[in-house]
Amino acid sequence: MKQIAFALALTLAAPAAWAADKLPLSQISNYLNGLKTVETTFTQVNDDGSLSTGKLWIERPGKMRFEYDPPNSAVVLARAGTVQIFDPKSNQPPEQYPLKRTPLSLVLARNVNLGQANMVVAHDFDGTATVVTARDPKNPDSGRIELMFTGDPIELRKWVIHDNAGSQTTVLLGQLSTGGNLSNDLFSRSKRSGSGNR
Repeated sequence: MKQIAFALALTLAAPAAWAADKLPLSQISNYLNGLKTVETTFTQVNDDGSLSTGKLWIERPGKMRFEYDPPNSAVVLARAGTVQIFDPKSNQPPEQYPLKRTPLSLVLARNVNLGQANMVVAHDFDGTATVVTARDPKNPDSGRIELMFTGDPIELRKWVIHDNAGSQTTVLLGQLSTGGNLSNDLFSRSKRSGSGNR
């Protein structure tokens, strides 16, 4: 229960000017298409209620890096259409799977069009933020993603990934730093950013 309360407190404490009304899908698509680079911290709430924290970098289209804080210390890279999970505690090669098989591919796409037929399955306003639930109409069995946006100015604050097994993973974003130049090494090496790869 403490972990859940902590996650809720983080959501309530997220710095934002709350949206006064539901944002149109066209405006959200334009925002995501204009989001070229992002650097931020994140808190991940796992399906079992446990918490992980770390740093996140995005370079659209197609690139994302999650770097988890100790004791997890894993690195997750999305690049060249593939997602790789590097676990420093494992002697096994990194897990790999196609980016298009995860709903995050919708955020990393070259051209985000939430008006595409059968992509958005829900478009709601919860009183403070616009929540869009989407899935890839070409890969409906890859799960769905719930994206939360605040408005004025519009900003992505959180996402929840639901897989087809019924589990969900929530990622709460810290303050977004956008528009900067990111090192290519961030998306080409699994070594942690504090270990001389930047």
